[in-house]
Amino acid sequence: MEQPGTGTETSFGISRQSHVGIMDHLFGNGQVGPFYLGIWGLTALLCFSATVFIILISYITSAQVHYNFILFLREFPNLSVDPPAATFGLRWPGWFNGGNWLAATFFLHLSVLAWWARVYSRANATGLDRNLARAFSAALVLYFTIYLARPMLLGAWSEAPGHGLKAMLDWTNNVSVRYGNFYYNPFHMISIFGLLGSTMLLGMHGATIVATARYGAELELKEIEIEGPGTHRAQLFWRWTMGFNANAASIHVWAFWFAILCVVAGAIGLLLSGTVIKDWYSWAQSVHIVAPPDPNYDWSQFIQR
Repeated sequence: MEQPGTGTETSFGISRQSHVGIMDHLFGNGQVGPFYLGIWGLTALLCFSATVFIILISYITSAQVHYNFILFLREFPNLSVDPPAATFGLRWPGWFNGGNWLAATFFLHLSVLAWWARVYSRANATGLDRNLARAFSAALVLYFTIYLARPMLLGAWSEAPGHGLKAMLDWTNNVSVRYGNFYYNPFHMISIFGLLGSTMLLGMHGATIVATARYGAELELKEIEIEGPGTHRAQLFWRWTMGFNANAASIHVWAFWFAILCVVAGAIGLLLSGTVIKDWYSWAQSVHIVAPPDPNYDWSQFIQR
């Protein structure tokens, strides 16, 4: 492990200059700044850089900007690299008809997979459990459902979102509208429950530690060895307010599974949309979640004129 400073002190108090070459920094045991890269980290960085390069070049050369830097800055939130049109299906459409989106997305796939491998290999190297890699795997389930699995099942890359700020928001809205309102999708409901639940748990956890900081509850290493008054008060507070005990381990387990529930449930609900369920509102009526509309009710009052 590298030590800060100019070298490593020997037992005789003699300092020796240490040097780590650039290749060892990138591929070996060295670090780049505070980060360990290694082969997987460098692969992720290079692939992500390729993705960013393709997207930015596509932005700059687009008809909307056409090499105008001022327009590029002004229109940046609206710029996007869009997937091929539905008429192309899963075929190669040519670079300017969506091929740039396919290339950027391909390198993005490689980037996130290499980053997952980096997280997993670092956990192995440091003797830790693989919980971070498992949590990242859950996020990748949703990512690959959006960009790979669902478009392939529907037979068109156009079902995936474009690369851009507004493009992603438009895609989110359009998926809900096209398939009968995602609010009636039960897996969307579960996903939002996991999202809000994990946010609430992490917020309560953080607030509890801050509230008991005067008793040393934030000194995690000491509290792990011997629980002090801060941890005791925090646990008592949770039992009084939530009705169950929560310690430094269990609260993180709760937040861990709530976060995984959010993305995995979202992936299932999205995968079913268009492939199995064509209209979530009609489906909700068929299973009696939503009552059918009253044919005698005057709906014209809600129509904007």
